[in-house]
Amino acid sequence: MKTIITILLAFLLVPAFSQPDAKVKTGDKIIDFKVLLIDSKEIPLNELYGQSPIVLVVLRGWPEYQCPICTRQVGELVAEADQFKSYGAKVLMIYPGPSEVLREKAEEFTEDITFPEGFYFALDPNYLMVNKYGLRWDAPKETAYPSTFVIDKGGEVVFAKVSSGHGGRADVEEVMAALKGL
Repeated sequence: MKTIITILLAFLLVPAFSQPDAKVKTGDKIIDFKVLLIDSKEIPLNELYGQSPIVLVVLRGWPEYQCPICTRQVGELVAEADQFKSYGAKVLMIYPGPSEVLREKAEEFTEDITFPEGFYFALDPNYLMVNKYGLRWDAPKETAYPSTFVIDKGGEVVFAKVSSGHGGRADVEEVMAALKGL
């Protein structure tokens, strides 16, 4: 128990080693990339947002441990699946990390999660997507700045929140408010 408390305190108290230099902001056209789903299927991002709004969530992925804040965030998103569906939105979660262990660790992360229809869990081996987006948190035991983007059907970012630490992530209410405006 003491170890768990120590890890949780470290998540909350550790300062950001650097600040994100996100290349995608509210009002920008989204940067397209191919989504590598956990089942190895590839889908171009524009095929997803061309059909419906997309909530793009960049998790911390595999920074040599499973992030408990990411686990909580994913659980909160999945719990609101009906609300996302009512807005016609899809949710795409990106799990970055080193390619040699990424699939194994992503499967471990998702083993107790049942993703509803319209939810996609994708891998970002070797940080290709997070580098393209300027979200690489290049510090020891870090991978990516936790980020959330809401993208409309035309590919425009209508909401963007990039955390400079482990916490400070977009909550479900913020995301729903952005979707409501579409």
